[in-house]
Amino acid sequence: MKTGLITSETYQNHDTGPGHPEQIARVTVINENLKKLNNKNLLWKTPSTITDDIIIDTHDAEYVNLIKNSFPSKGFSSLDGDTIISPGSKQATFDAASSIITAIDGIQNKEFKNAFCNVRPPGHHSNQNKAAGFCILNNVAIGAKYLLNKYKYKKVAIIDFDVHHGNGTQDIFYNDENVLFISTHQYPYYPGTGSEKEKGKFNNICNFPLPAGTNSEEYLNAFDFALKKLNKFKPEFVLISAGFDSDFRDPLAQFNLKTEDFYLITKRILESSKKFCNGKVVSILEGGYDLQALQDDTKRHIDALLEFN
Repeated sequence: MKTGLITSETYQNHDTGPGHPEQIARVTVINENLKKLNNKNLLWKTPSTITDDIIIDTHDAEYVNLIKNSFPSKGFSSLDGDTIISPGSKQATFDAASSIITAIDGIQNKEFKNAFCNVRPPGHHSNQNKAAGFCILNNVAIGAKYLLNKYKYKKVAIIDFDVHHGNGTQDIFYNDENVLFISTHQYPYYPGTGSEKEKGKFNNICNFPLPAGTNSEEYLNAFDFALKKLNKFKPEFVLISAGFDSDFRDPLAQFNLKTEDFYLITKRILESSKKFCNGKVVSILEGGYDLQALQDDTKRHIDALLEFN
């Protein structure tokens, strides 16, 4: 079996302006680096078109209409203080959401074993009706809802190892017993949420807040506890919000993870997922703002996905 790599050239049209950390080059450097692998087991695909009914399973219809009409015809606009959009942002946004649908369908149709979606804008800070923190549509949440509604799964797990708490994803699934949300993140830090007290209606929210300066050993020890939650839940499908901003080089956070840690994190998720869902795993890019770190860390993330085939 193969690993799917879902990406689209439209990410290049999502211009966030000079000096913005969520820049076009983030996806470009990852794609260019992965192409060097020339691995026949890495199956490159572009996302299909996503329909509104799939999106409004996650986001309020009024919000979807609002953002559709928010993209400027020229120049820049903003959906919040951090989330800058330009004319080309519209197609990039909907292609990013579509990528996770394409990845899920590919696994269900046995085109590939697992998948990584290399797309932007990211999604995990966006909730049902609000853009935030560079995020417009919540890509991973759209994927989880699709698994529940289209494929009738009863247990979907989302693991978010971005250095920032996935507050939007937590909001969307706070009262949903079918979705386990696990997040490791720097705390206290943006967006201010993610304490251990936030547990969800069905004890389905599992936050692992960690202090600035957290190193590899401290992080991986905490991650073992996260995996115990995953193993107890016994998911039928696993989605990963893959943020690489916990790398020690990242300019927007203060974790001290190394490149090899992202291989170990991914490998441990895959080993756990094998027990319950035969390794059905889709990962999607969230944060990560140092370009060299992104190249190095996503390479090791993909290495783990490929090894699991």
